Amino acid sequence: MRRNHIDASQLELEEKVVSIKRVTKVVKGGRHFRFTALVVVGDGKGHVGAGLGKAAEIPEAIRKGKEDAMKNIITVALNEEESITHDMYGKFGSATVLLKNAPEGTGVIAGGPARAVIEMAGIKNIRTKSLGSNNKQNVVLATLNGLKNVKTPEDVARLRGKSIEEIVG
Repeated sequence: MRRNHIDASQLELEEKVVSIKRVTKVVKGGRHFRFTALVVVGDGKGHVGAGLGKAAEIPEAIRKGKEDAMKNIITVALNEEESITHDMYGKFGSATVLLKNAPEGTGVIAGGPARAVIEMAGIKNIRTKSLGSNNKQNVVLATLNGLKNVKTPEDVARLRGKSIEEIVG
């Protein structure tokens, strides 16, 4: 995942643990248990990130996951209805997530891993559908990929060299 330059220390971040997996390594003397925590952080105002932490104990894995998530924060383009500005597919590995713009009052229609990312980003009205893989880590990263690629009308107008009125109609 590409690192960006948002200063996470200035944001008031909340965290949500999406999954905790127990990983077992069988060695000569028996079994070694370790834990992997998938953590999503966000400020509820358009900034969200996800990270993975691995450690011998669950709290330490969560702490490491939160630190990793703070390094991977992205900014999400929201419209006045607190939704995304246009429909978008996010893809990571074999997981694909469809993110659809929704009018005011729709609420968050999303499955578990995608819901965690969307709620932490502060999106209030959206419809999503998880396609392909159901792996929680890949669904979270596909959702982040889709949200990262959403553009505002201003961005599109600047890219095409047109005015905002020509783009919006």
